[in-house]
Amino acid sequence: MNYKLLQTYADSEGVVSIFPSRTLWPQTTRSWDFIGLHENMNQHSNTGSDIVIGVFDSGIWPESESFSDQGFGPIPKKWKGVCNGGKNFTCNKKLIGARYYTSNVPSADSASARDTMGHGTHTASTAAGNYVKGASFYGTAQGTARGGAPSARIAAYKACFIGCKEVDILAAFDDAIADGVDIISISVGPTMVLDMKYDSISIGSLHAMQKGILTVHSAGNNGFAPATVISVSPWLLTVGASSMDRGIVTKVTLGNGKKIDGKAVNAFKMNGTELPLVYGKDATNSCGEWSARLCRPGCIYSKLVTGKIVVCDNNKGIEEALNAGASGVITQSGIAHEVSFVVPLPASALVTSNMKLVQDYINSTKDAKAFISISEPIKNTDAPLVASFSGKGPNPIIEDILKPDITAPGVEILAAYSPAAPASNYISDKRSVKYNIMSGTSMSSPHAAGAAAYVKSVHPDWSPSAIKSALMTTAWRMDPAKHTDAEFSYGAGHINPVNATNPGLVYETNTEDYIKMLCKIGYSSEIVEKLFNNKSINCSKLQQVDVTDLNYPSMTKAVENDAPVSARFSRTVTNVGLANSTYTAKINKNSECNITVEPSTLSFKQMNEKKSFVVTVKGDRLRSMMISASLVWYDGDHVVRSPIVVYPSRKL
Repeated sequence: MNYKLLQTYADSEGVVSIFPSRTLWPQTTRSWDFIGLHENMNQHSNTGSDIVIGVFDSGIWPESESFSDQGFGPIPKKWKGVCNGGKNFTCNKKLIGARYYTSNVPSADSASARDTMGHGTHTASTAAGNYVKGASFYGTAQGTARGGAPSARIAAYKACFIGCKEVDILAAFDDAIADGVDIISISVGPTMVLDMKYDSISIGSLHAMQKGILTVHSAGNNGFAPATVISVSPWLLTVGASSMDRGIVTKVTLGNGKKIDGKAVNAFKMNGTELPLVYGKDATNSCGEWSARLCRPGCIYSKLVTGKIVVCDNNKGIEEALNAGASGVITQSGIAHEVSFVVPLPASALVTSNMKLVQDYINSTKDAKAFISISEPIKNTDAPLVASFSGKGPNPIIEDILKPDITAPGVEILAAYSPAAPASNYISDKRSVKYNIMSGTSMSSPHAAGAAAYVKSVHPDWSPSAIKSALMTTAWRMDPAKHTDAEFSYGAGHINPVNATNPGLVYETNTEDYIKMLCKIGYSSEIVEKLFNNKSINCSKLQQVDVTDLNYPSMTKAVENDAPVSARFSRTVTNVGLANSTYTAKINKNSECNITVEPSTLSFKQMNEKKSFVVTVKGDRLRSMMISASLVWYDGDHVVRSPIVVYPSRKL
């Protein structure tokens, strides 16, 4: 399409913006117990069974036991959707809707809502899967698999085949809104963040918000640097990934008796049989020493590794060892040593210090041997910790909106899986499994979606912003001493769905608030009109709202590097706790600044009554990379906590 034609379309009525249809990418037995939502808790089945979660992903495996409709009543009357899953695809009273989108279908045989990747089945069952006893990955992480809202219904929107085209994401939003979903869970995203008016998820979720639907979105998996969060819009609930108190390790036992803990999800039993160890540099006939040590493609010579365990200085050596016919592989961790991934042969990834033990052992004997044990669970006493891969703030688009909003379990999560997908990320892995262990913000996002559905089952009349506020202000406080990025890694904290059903106060934000904010940050009246499908918007005539005054559950301000700290946040809370209640403000301060609240006491006489207050932050120029504090409203029962963050602006 040439530029002139593009401009003609761009100027057409109802067109917000024109942008290429980028390809977006996909980003449990213990996790729900860890966050306090226990198996025996009341799931509010009467209202919960009317809640519908729309899952935008790679489809779903409808025959999974996690989506059985045993015990479910009739489909809610409000449901307007269809079961358009393709050939040999059947919905039921649990999985009540399915659609697929064809702009990215690799072949005619793929035209179905059936999941052949495993990702969509995993996320759907994490959010709302049934109780399934005895679920495990070959015995690892065994227990009862379930979602956060097992009584909720599921509608699957397959927008991902090879990647996820934005045109399909937008179509899924349109359909889900018309179908009548209550919560949208989306665990896909771009490789880099763009302005909201060019982002399909920002635009689609804005339309969903206008119809009373909360969209829950993953923060992204490239969080090894600041400002890597990919979900930036204030109407989205953006979710980072954190650990839980159950971890998975795979032990390596050397021939000298030394036992070493490594990371992998290994289901292959060696039964204690020791196999010869061979270093990658000694298993090549075609590469230099450095490339062979890393087990780079084409470097491992099959005849030198058959029946042996290969030692590689790079975790990418697993695939090379597998293709060369090795019987096992020991690698060095390529990322922070915190995540166990499923492996296609006996394998374990070691930290540098432990890898040196292996190397020293190989150099000490001519008959080096080892065996690799099957994986076993361990207790993570430091949990929850935000994963290093989880997308980090500050917000690269709207500096004064804190992102991510919250964190939830996203490390080593067991959930339902597609038997048609490889059990690991290696296409040569021919194992077929019904339940699998995966990690990523793709796994944390459906945890938050399930929690949101749980809250909505208790409060079906609550707005998307009220549900979001409840989840944020009741979150468990994370330890900043263990997180160098502090709130930029975990937002308001770690999700606590049970407390979120009784938050006491909520911060509500409506469509008009967002309109005023977008006008203030420079969006033209024309763009805002099209975003909200409202021709009467005139930014110049609106009382525009500074981003710091958007009624958000967190408070963030980016300041100039050498300027004194000065920030003001105007907020309004709605009483959803007790009719006659008085809340007192408490500031958990940072020594670099002075924070005041006016008024410092809020008294309510009735439910749904609103009260306003102002938070002021003053101080000398910043001496650190972040001022991290919090405001707590307390009435003797409810603890309503909001992070306060001030940091140096990244804008030039």
